[in-house]
Amino acid sequence: MTDFPFDIVGFDLDGTLVDTSGDLANALNHALADAGRPPLARDAVRTMIGGGARHMLMQGMASTGGCSEMELDRLYRLLLDHYESHIAVESAPFPGAMDAIDALEARGVKVAVVTNKLEALAEQLLRKLGIRDRFACLVGGDTMGKGFGKPHRAPIDEMIRRCGGGRAAFVGDSIYDTGAARNAGIPSVACSFGFLMQPVEELEADAVIDGYDELLPVLERLGTVAR
Repeated sequence: MTDFPFDIVGFDLDGTLVDTSGDLANALNHALADAGRPPLARDAVRTMIGGGARHMLMQGMASTGGCSEMELDRLYRLLLDHYESHIAVESAPFPGAMDAIDALEARGVKVAVVTNKLEALAEQLLRKLGIRDRFACLVGGDTMGKGFGKPHRAPIDEMIRRCGGGRAAFVGDSIYDTGAARNAGIPSVACSFGFLMQPVEELEADAVIDGYDELLPVLERLGTVAR
């Protein structure tokens, strides 16, 4: 037993635990090329990640001229097929992420992943990276049903339920993450190194980290303040 203030720490996946920008950008550009659109730079794609693959594609198409719903449906399937076949070519955990997981587990904390990525793709990615078994549960963008991805509180509530209950905190890099945590009534930590769609201050997180070496001290401080 330890006196660490949280029983559960949840993590977003893309842009928080794992840098997936290369593989996602390649999948998006594959779909854009099929539509006769120019490729987007990886830095531009990074700001489109967070709301799921279809949202990323919608933004990519909008930035290059827009498209019909029918074309979006076709390109979405094309994007998913390409991504599934190349899901872990360039993707890797952010520096220090797995060390932070080790440190949390050493303190008896259960760790989980809650993402807006489709659950099957998130499962595949974590297994390809060899880290799926490190997490007590995985909740995807489609796990709770249409309309119940982040920033809805349902995925956070499900994470807590699957982990057996207790005090929880959530770590992410987007307004979807901090919004879901806020809606579920738990503290959030924002990663300044993530796929930010806006300045990190605008995420209104309870704390911000610039690297994973800061995570445990920040969580300890948040837990003390909340007590």
